[in-house]
Amino acid sequence: MAQARLSMQQIVRQRRRAGLVARAAERELFRANFDSAPGDTGHRFLFHVHGNAGVGKTRLLREFEHIARERGALTSYVDAGVDGIPEALAEMCRQFAAQGHRFKELERVLAAHRERRHEAETAAHAALAPEPDGAPSAGSMAVARAGLAGLGLVPGAGAFAAVIDPTQLAQGADRLRAGLSARFRSHEDVQLVLSPESVLTPVLADELDGVATDVPWIVLFFDTYERTGPFLDPWLHDVMTSERHGAFPATVVVVTAGQHPPATARWGGFADFMTSLPLRPFTEAESRGLLAGRGVTAEPVVAEVLRLTGGLPVLVSMLAGAGPAGPDEVPDPSATAVERFLKWEAHPVRRAAALAGALPRRLDADVFRVAAGCDGEQLDELYSWVSGLPFVDEHGGGLRYHDVVRAPMLRFQRGRSPRGWTERQRRLAEAFGQWREETEAGRDAGRLWADEEWRELRLAESYHLLCARDRQALAEVLRDLVEACDQGEAVAGHWVRALQDAGRDAELVEAAAWGQELAAALGQGGTGAVLDRLVEGVRRRRAWRSAARTQGGTAAGASGTDLGRTLTGPVPAGARPGSAPGGRPAGAHARYRMPAELPAEVRLRVHRSRAVALAAQQDYGDAVAHLTCAEALAPLDAGVVAEKGECLRAMGAHDRALPELEHAVRLDPAHAYAWASLGATRLALGDPVAANTALTRALRLRPDYFWALLRRARASRELGAHAECLADLDRAVALQPDSPWAHCERGDALRAAGRDEEALAAYDLALSLDPDYASAYASRGVAHHRLGRTAEALADLDRALEIDPSYTWARTQRDTVVRHRDG
Repeated sequence: MAQARLSMQQIVRQRRRAGLVARAAERELFRANFDSAPGDTGHRFLFHVHGNAGVGKTRLLREFEHIARERGALTSYVDAGVDGIPEALAEMCRQFAAQGHRFKELERVLAAHRERRHEAETAAHAALAPEPDGAPSAGSMAVARAGLAGLGLVPGAGAFAAVIDPTQLAQGADRLRAGLSARFRSHEDVQLVLSPESVLTPVLADELDGVATDVPWIVLFFDTYERTGPFLDPWLHDVMTSERHGAFPATVVVVTAGQHPPATARWGGFADFMTSLPLRPFTEAESRGLLAGRGVTAEPVVAEVLRLTGGLPVLVSMLAGAGPAGPDEVPDPSATAVERFLKWEAHPVRRAAALAGALPRRLDADVFRVAAGCDGEQLDELYSWVSGLPFVDEHGGGLRYHDVVRAPMLRFQRGRSPRGWTERQRRLAEAFGQWREETEAGRDAGRLWADEEWRELRLAESYHLLCARDRQALAEVLRDLVEACDQGEAVAGHWVRALQDAGRDAELVEAAAWGQELAAALGQGGTGAVLDRLVEGVRRRRAWRSAARTQGGTAAGASGTDLGRTLTGPVPAGARPGSAPGGRPAGAHARYRMPAELPAEVRLRVHRSRAVALAAQQDYGDAVAHLTCAEALAPLDAGVVAEKGECLRAMGAHDRALPELEHAVRLDPAHAYAWASLGATRLALGDPVAANTALTRALRLRPDYFWALLRRARASRELGAHAECLADLDRAVALQPDSPWAHCERGDALRAAGRDEEALAAYDLALSLDPDYASAYASRGVAHHRLGRTAEALADLDRALEIDPSYTWARTQRDTVVRHRDG
């Protein structure tokens, strides 16, 4: 029988594997794991490979993958090309299908997730209040982002995502719920948007369980964990240590690889089923073995490679692949590290292409054409050659240089020709700027930040402007960071990393300092802490400059930016006086005020963003303080005034909320949210007639305003208008049939109308949608009591108090039932 022909890719992999003579202990440990049954105490379900960049983690994972497939395993390999759980599962599905195992149901649910997410984003944009000129203002964009945060669509807004009762949501969430109401008709659709992993993971578990009968092992690889770990690690921990999402087959093995060791707080108690594999640079024996496997044995050449690389595997592999000829190749000791890396590549065009490819943080053919200044056949040839270099990996549809190689290449180019460096960085910035402008054509400028492609182009443009030392670049990046914070922690993190990377790559002291401090703030307190840090940085810079002038010195910033017009960097180390000259500003909200040097539009955005974040945490007092400052900057902005009034209402300060909301509707009589909040406030103050009037105004402006329908139903119930009350509730249930709140409110209305049996059915439906809904249990208990079912009444009221021991109304009703029983 004729031998099967190998593909080019298979031959390349065989040759590369033939040179892998190191990491024998790690490979043997992994191979032996397949010789032990899952029930054996020595069997491991999780391996975590960790070590510095360039130490060979990816290479070892690929070897592990080969070992697993030799044992018949079904495998998947996920790296930093994914941005969340759904993307990771989609990549796994693609790879499983390529191995002959379609996960059809998971593919279907993933497609549904993408559709629902797109619908949610579309609804969010449609929820913007129209402006006179047809374009959304900064204020209305903040409102839409508040709505996105309120439904968990903005990464990092977890506190908002857990809120069920819309009374606790800010304006944007109310508008977004109304926009989504016509689209989402099932609880699963809602969960696919709010918490996609809760829907997708059980489907994955079922798919894996089904395929486990066909293959002996299933091995899931997750590389570049330093980037994917923030969202993958808690999910994997949940999947592997609980059955919340279903049972996974015992034949599943998970392998992760990143720069950091496993998180002790999360994994410290699970040492009996996981193995940590720290990787360090090659020993001299391992390096010599790899070089010998590539035919490099001449001692002067081997000694030079060992000296240059320090045993870092990616560099040893690179120099071994270049095949230096003999002792005459030993480089001049004064040569730069980059010259040593490339000195065996004689072709000057290829050398230049390798250096040019290091300039962007992420490379594809279009970016390479700009960086290398080539086109046509030369572009194809050089890009193909660069793609095959040992220090270049595929990443997210493009290429990325290993950090340990890219960094010295950047230093070399910057030092060799500073003007050439600046010119090339500006050329790249202009290209990304042009591509960004092309994506903006014919689109609403207020909605661009929700577009991932636009954000990536804007960020790449900003990074290269920073590297070119553009005088306004740092200020623009910090301004953009305020907008990025509105999009959530993940997006803000991209901007912070760009500051860190540019600071390191171009030796920008100020940008590096900002990046370091903002990264710490993001890790400690999320986007709110980032915004606070931006403001505090300007305060301290102003105080430092003032102190320097008092002492007769100067305090020019490294970037040369003007504090009167732009954001500037942190105060240099050791130059931070305790307080600004003149002391703290006076006033009730002094600690919320921002330096006057910040442009008013930036101060307004920061105040509103902080208010949204604080309201999401139900910290309404501080949210009101920020909105008070925002109102001082934009006194005619009805949205700001309405948000302030709603926060006051939510914290129970109805007397203070009333004049704010009345002022908001005077500023903008077409502001439906302000009318609805005003109606709820009047209802709380005991005026159901005025409440009904305000809520009717809101519903004339927005007929499908779910929250306003429920509030008007309450007002009608208090007025004894049971038919009108039930009509509003029937409309609300039609809009959101999976809303526990709507069904509970309908039950309360039926009970008030003396229709207790029908009320019980409504409560049952509410509890089927939310089994922990304390209010529905308490109300159902009262309905049971009215029907003479004492045991059922006490069981429901006890359950309500078990869920919420502070539920005063439920305790009062229980006491009434007990007195009636004993009386």
